[in-house]
Amino acid sequence: MNKLFSVGITGTGSYLPEKILTNQDLEKIMDTSDEWIKTRTGIGARRIVEDKIAASDLASKAAEKAIHDAGLTPEDIEVIILATATPDMAFPSTACIVQKNIGAINASAFDMSAACTGFVYALTMGEQFIKTGFYKNALIIGSEILSKVVDWQDRNTCVLFGDGAGAVVLERVEEGMGILSSYLGSDGRNGEYLTLSSEGSKTLSNTANIDENLHCIRMDGNEVFRFAVRVMGTAALKALEKSNISLDEIDYLVPHQANIRIIEAAAKRLKLPMEKVYVNLGQYGNMSAASVPVALDEALKKGCIKKGDTVVLVAFGGGLTWGSTVMKWCK
Repeated sequence: MNKLFSVGITGTGSYLPEKILTNQDLEKIMDTSDEWIKTRTGIGARRIVEDKIAASDLASKAAEKAIHDAGLTPEDIEVIILATATPDMAFPSTACIVQKNIGAINASAFDMSAACTGFVYALTMGEQFIKTGFYKNALIIGSEILSKVVDWQDRNTCVLFGDGAGAVVLERVEEGMGILSSYLGSDGRNGEYLTLSSEGSKTLSNTANIDENLHCIRMDGNEVFRFAVRVMGTAALKALEKSNISLDEIDYLVPHQANIRIIEAAAKRLKLPMEKVYVNLGQYGNMSAASVPVALDEALKKGCIKKGDTVVLVAFGGGLTWGSTVMKWCK
């Protein structure tokens, strides 16, 4: 049997648009209030791109930061996996556009879709490439421009989402460090709870679809909330079980930033005080596949995570999908 390598994150980076859309700004254009939004979600503001900016633009800037942080050059990167629900176009993949933008001429590149769980799925996929020796490194990106696919007349969904990108570099690390275990799951039976229908082969754009707002996110908020509260804690526990890590060994939790009550429920399930949970939801809203890598990058830059810490990443999203990763921080 071939040797399996230990794999860890050796570089992180993130990029957020400069434009800030606050709850007070939303009060001026729809029937809502800062109190209503904060009470139900914990969100106070979100970042929004200018009209001509695409997911690849944000992804490229986050990627360059992560590569630099890892001490590599773009030419060193062997594979780019980009998680997004808002690609630039159907093809070429957004990952290939990023490859061109940053000059990663020696990499293979492709997109993957698991909605808000996309980054955790992509991270797990990249780990397998390196663990088996297929590649020596991987650039994993989560990038989203959700402001272009929300219905700004639907106050139940448009207040939730923001734009941004986060990236990490995976490489071989010393044994016992890096990613210890991952857990992925999905339940397509309940996929209708959270959808973005446009541009698929089932609903190619036409005037009727635009009139029906099929190009916008549709969500059954109550059902997604119930699902998320249940699955966030369960997914983290499954990964912990696979790595033989107990709850009292967790040093830090970096969850998907969807709703403060969901995050608090997951922390309670894991018996973690909120001081050990990174939350940036209030400033950025839900950035889908970008939320976990952006939060991870910020937590590291603030010194919340140190070498040797046991860190848990966990997310849920449309599909319905969920996933978690347990790692021993190696940098």
